[in-house]
Amino acid sequence: MILRRIYTELEAHLKKKQVTVILGMRRVGKSTALRYLLSKVKHSNKIYLDCEKIELQSLFNTPSYDSIIAELELYGINFKKPAVIGLDEIQLVKNLPSFIKYVYDTYQVKFIVTGSSSYYLKNQFTESLAGRKLIYEMFPLSFDEFLQFKKIEIPSMAKYSQIDYQTAWYNKTKLLYAEYIKFGGFPEVVLQKSVKDKTELLWDIVNSYIDMDVKLLSDYSLSKDLFALVKLLAARVGSKLDFSKLSSVAGIDRRKISDYIYLFENTYFIHLVKPYTKNIDKEISQQPKIYFADTGLLNVLGGEQVSSGQVFENTVAVQLHKLYRLNYYQKKNGQEIDFILNEKTAVEVKETPILTDKATLGRRALELGFKRHFLIGRQAPAGGFTDFKWGGNMF
Repeated sequence: MILRRIYTELEAHLKKKQVTVILGMRRVGKSTALRYLLSKVKHSNKIYLDCEKIELQSLFNTPSYDSIIAELELYGINFKKPAVIGLDEIQLVKNLPSFIKYVYDTYQVKFIVTGSSSYYLKNQFTESLAGRKLIYEMFPLSFDEFLQFKKIEIPSMAKYSQIDYQTAWYNKTKLLYAEYIKFGGFPEVVLQKSVKDKTELLWDIVNSYIDMDVKLLSDYSLSKDLFALVKLLAARVGSKLDFSKLSSVAGIDRRKISDYIYLFENTYFIHLVKPYTKNIDKEISQQPKIYFADTGLLNVLGGEQVSSGQVFENTVAVQLHKLYRLNYYQKKNGQEIDFILNEKTAVEVKETPILTDKATLGRRALELGFKRHFLIGRQAPAGGFTDFKWGGNMF
């Protein structure tokens, strides 16, 4: 098994009574992480339960907690001893948070749970498990994890994190980074050998997301409308969201568009990047920029509508999202900075960065009072310019 970066944190929390909550989009590896944690439990009083199974949904929807406990005892759990219960995709059972709270407060049971929706779980768990849980968010593979899944052995890989452009690293990994940009970081997709298999699996992820997560977590029943909207969003990646224009083009009510976007963000399908401003009212009033949580999804949905520059910017946004709080900056005259990291560092994304890009970014960063700024590029240096960070080092 390939150990992902988040596993260290998850394993450390395994020793604590608090509920370990793993959130993330379907197929990012939550079930694998859950099974890994259960394998680290030294005693045998443990169980893995998949809440996608109808019989388990029926069990946990039973009004009597004692009846549920009695049936779990038949599954092999001894509630008189310390136990560990792993529950996969718990957003499918509305009553589970209150049941977990009851068992948590009554028995020596450690719960490890996963879910595909912060939209549901954060609200439910805030109400019923305050102080009793710790939430971890899981995303598609970062590029260093991608290399591990590809079995590329690079000694002391951490030392290449966010370094300035280096020819040796670029030459060794440029083709792999191109694959990462095109097909993204879903573990199953990365492990597929052929382009056809990768593409088919990405479409399967899109369809299962719309047909299962969105429908089950909301009252939205029109898959055709949802699919049309996500394709429109793909074409606008890296741009500010204009809800009125989206409503007009899609033929969907503006308020419903807003609800859809909220759901997409809180089921980990997209990331929204808000404007950088010291005025809270302006931040609320200005439109966020949209990025897809995985560039493989963006590419299959956007197709030829999406430029290579948009795809690369989305890749960088995904990479930076795992590391920093992201904002963007734009002046009234249209001048902008692609990303502001933790309100301290200005970043511009260019496929082939050149000296004038660096100078322009420096001036704009200085206007905002930022001492630190850098370019992120995709291609090898042009004209000998090397004062930038390569996208393949952003992990």
